[in-house]
Amino acid sequence: MSNSSSLNEFLLLAFADTEELQLLHFAFFLGNYLAALLGNGLIITAVACDHRFHIPMYFFLLNLSLLDLGSISSTVCKSMSTSASKELMSNSSSFNEFLLLPFADTRELQLLHFALFLGIYLAALLGNSLIIAAVACDHHLHTPMYFFLLNLSLLDIGSISTTIPKSMANSLWNTRAISCLGCAAQVFLVLFLLGGEYFLLTVMAYDRFVAICKPLHYGTIMGSRACVKMAAAAWASGFLYSLLHTGNTFSIPLCQGNTVDQFFCEIPQILKLSCSDSYITEVGLIVVSSCLLFGCFIFIVLSYVQIFTAVLRIPSEQGRHKAFSMCLPHLAVVSLFISTVLFAYLKPPSLSSPAVDLVVAVLYSLVPPTLNPLIYSMRNKELKDAQGAEELPVVNED
Repeated sequence: MSNSSSLNEFLLLAFADTEELQLLHFAFFLGNYLAALLGNGLIITAVACDHRFHIPMYFFLLNLSLLDLGSISSTVCKSMSTSASKELMSNSSSFNEFLLLPFADTRELQLLHFALFLGIYLAALLGNSLIIAAVACDHHLHTPMYFFLLNLSLLDIGSISTTIPKSMANSLWNTRAISCLGCAAQVFLVLFLLGGEYFLLTVMAYDRFVAICKPLHYGTIMGSRACVKMAAAAWASGFLYSLLHTGNTFSIPLCQGNTVDQFFCEIPQILKLSCSDSYITEVGLIVVSSCLLFGCFIFIVLSYVQIFTAVLRIPSEQGRHKAFSMCLPHLAVVSLFISTVLFAYLKPPSLSSPAVDLVVAVLYSLVPPTLNPLIYSMRNKELKDAQGAEELPVVNED
């Protein structure tokens, strides 16, 4: 600091001064950044998952892609955030932060909330990390079902890491504030990860349908390339879904204060802060998105109707038990995810209150990421063996 003339920050060169050019700069850099992430991410995934690429040339290529991801993330993200924060500030009635709903007012209860959330967070991290490590390291688990399960664990880690750490930090430091840019990032990541998880669960339902109803064609339909494309489509769909909603929500003028009645930033609570009649576009977008999500739900239901019909036709009891064991973990995870989210957003207005909304948000943001690893591990011998657990009755993929 003595060599900086007492300055505690530097001012970077701006790409533009006008709001329109700032948005253009943000969109252009975002497109380039996403293209770099997608390209290098595909290379990393291909080299890591395909044993034919386990040679020195592709090993060095994997490292090059990691370095490229790090280098572009070090510069472009800050430049985009600077342009985005200026736009967000202009749409937030001159306030630069939001106030989140606290879990408690007394210091003792705040520390209790911190300790409870820390325990749940660590349990979710441990369970999902064990699944990721087991699937990545055990070649017996290099099958479509476990590949999708690995992606599900990544999404679960991301979703719980988006909301819980900030809530814990607020309780620990006795504050409620979150920056405007941080709120926008939280909304984007929550929608991106939860949306991606929902679309991935739809893909996993299709995987179970093919495994049960078309077992002779399973290897052909669910090849490695097809699985990578399906997983990438789920991630990309979640990203586009989130980008559309986040951009539209934070383009709405806010004139009802900056107090969010939730422990993290979510769209329904932010829309309550908007000016009257200015959120009609977002409501229309929510209706269109609901139709898409309902279509995925119908696809999952129809898939399981055909699965159960096929299973009940299996003559042997052992065959039926094996088939049901292949599907029950996914069905349990889907039911848990959909039931908590539906209750959160479709509950009757008579049940709506800050306390009820808070409890429901905890359910759909904490429970699925924490219980998903437990649900899959309890009924899957291969996964438990890969994690060093005791043996259970065999449940094979084929």
